[in-house]
Amino acid sequence: MIIDQKLLSKLEHLSYLKIEDSKREAIISQLEEILEFVENLNELNTEGLSSRFSLSNESLTLREDVKNVDRNVNIDVLNHAPHRDGNFFFVPKIIE
Repeated sequence: MIIDQKLLSKLEHLSYLKIEDSKREAIISQLEEILEFVENLNELNTEGLSSRFSLSNESLTLREDVKNVDRNVNIDVLNHAPHRDGNFFFVPKIIE
């Protein structure tokens, strides 16, 4: 896959980011390096490996779900939202 200005503009739009003109070429170069790394991963022989393969023998410690009703958390989160409507997040429409 080739990263060009058109694709970068599309990614910029989808991610709601604004990339400065002076940094566009550097970003393209970095994205190409990431894609090259992923392509290298595709060449690895994973035959015979379990889909649950892990380098660690540790298992996850499960915990019991505990109900926590702290109304202040809702208020704190909403106070950091860029846009809100009462007690709800306000987000732009993404489905046409």
